[in-house]
Amino acid sequence: MQIFQLLVYILPPVCIAIGYFVCILIYRSRQIAGEKKVKYLVDEAQRESEKIKKEAELAAKAELYQRKEAFEKETQETRMEFKLHERRLSKREDNLERKMELLTKKERYIDTLSSNITLKEKKLDEKKLELEKFIEEENRTLLRISNMSKEEAEKLLLSRLGKEMDIKCSELISKKVTEAKENAEQTAISLISTAIQRCAATHTSGNIVSAIELPNNEMKGRIIGREGRNIRAFEKATGIDVIVDDTPGVIVLSGFDSVRREIARQSMEKLILDGRIHPAHIEEIVKETEKEIEQIIQETGKQTCFELGIHNVHPELVKLVGRLKYRTSYGQNQLQHSIEVSNLMGIIAGELKLDVPLAKRCGLLHDIGKAIGPEMEGTHAVAGADLAKRYDERPEVVNAIGGHHEETPVESVYTVLVSAADAISAGRPGARRETLEKYIKRLEKLENIATSFSGVESAYAIQAGREIRIMVCPDKVNDKAASKLCFDIAREVEEQLEYPGEVIVTVIRETRFVEHAK
Repeated sequence: MQIFQLLVYILPPVCIAIGYFVCILIYRSRQIAGEKKVKYLVDEAQRESEKIKKEAELAAKAELYQRKEAFEKETQETRMEFKLHERRLSKREDNLERKMELLTKKERYIDTLSSNITLKEKKLDEKKLELEKFIEEENRTLLRISNMSKEEAEKLLLSRLGKEMDIKCSELISKKVTEAKENAEQTAISLISTAIQRCAATHTSGNIVSAIELPNNEMKGRIIGREGRNIRAFEKATGIDVIVDDTPGVIVLSGFDSVRREIARQSMEKLILDGRIHPAHIEEIVKETEKEIEQIIQETGKQTCFELGIHNVHPELVKLVGRLKYRTSYGQNQLQHSIEVSNLMGIIAGELKLDVPLAKRCGLLHDIGKAIGPEMEGTHAVAGADLAKRYDERPEVVNAIGGHHEETPVESVYTVLVSAADAISAGRPGARRETLEKYIKRLEKLENIATSFSGVESAYAIQAGREIRIMVCPDKVNDKAASKLCFDIAREVEEQLEYPGEVIVTVIRETRFVEHAK
């Protein structure tokens, strides 16, 4: 019991002491393990830092090496550029030195020439003075020998020089005309004949019909109306005069405006077919016909431009092209004439390698001034050119319109081609017709122009005025003077006459000897 009690008293402190010592041992063992771990981590961190440091040093060395290489390369390129610049500068210096040497030589040469020229001028002045003295002495001698005054001698000399110059001019004209014909005639004939062959055209188109046939004579009274009220209403609405005479079954419409005359013709035909003729109905029919004609004019202009391949034409010009359908000149319909000229222009321009659409445009619009009407000022060529300029046509087109009758200076090859195509269209057989009175007057004027020249014995217009043959006096006009006379007559015909195509001037000089055998 005592032992048990003793153990009870001794054992707890012992256990506490043992536990304390065990705790101390465990703490120390943990502390040692922690220190070892910390040391390991520190060592590991040192190794890692040394590794990172080495890698950083290597990367820095690599970057430094790359930068060094780049710097050396850039330095080398800069040196190369400097060397190239130095070479160029040295070449420029060499060239400048050569140029300076050349300039120096030229200056010396010019100085030498100027000195020589000065000496020659002095010599020339001296010779000029000598010549003047010599001429004065010769003039005195000539005046003394010829017993003529200075004025008389000058007149004689000028007359001789004039004759010699006339002979030289005749020879030169003959030579130049021959050369021009040899070089240009064959090409021109081929070009124009090709254009004419490829352009199919009808003969003279009829004028706008102004005579209207009536179904019976009673219709005349209905057209006139009570106290003439119907005919007055018709004339007021259309602006066209209605002529009712004794001719059976026909009335005549008279007026200068071809479009209004066509409106009047169609309106009258509608009234005759309808049978109702009174002022109110007349006004209604005329207004309706005016709208129809305007529509026809617009459509005709558009269709013509489309068929010829001409685009971007101002609407007002398109309308005027359509109005040409109702315009005639010497019996030739102006729209057909303009289409024909446009086609000819396209063919000729194609042969000459020119702008074909531009050439056809010039040909179509060359007579556009004839569609303006009586309100235009000046000729149709000048008025048409002003109109084309107003509507922003190209300068070539404006000059072709204004210059195709040589009323304005020719500034483009298209103007010359329009003149040629216009002459071909107007001058072909059957294209135009003129009155007998105008025809006879033209022939008479052609012959009068020829006979007005000195030395002409007689002149005969043949081939419908397309050729004139002139007989000259052989004792007054020699062969060389005949050539000059032919040239002068042709120029005079060009200035004084207006005609389609061309007129051939032929001068004939012959000497006849007649003897009678008995």
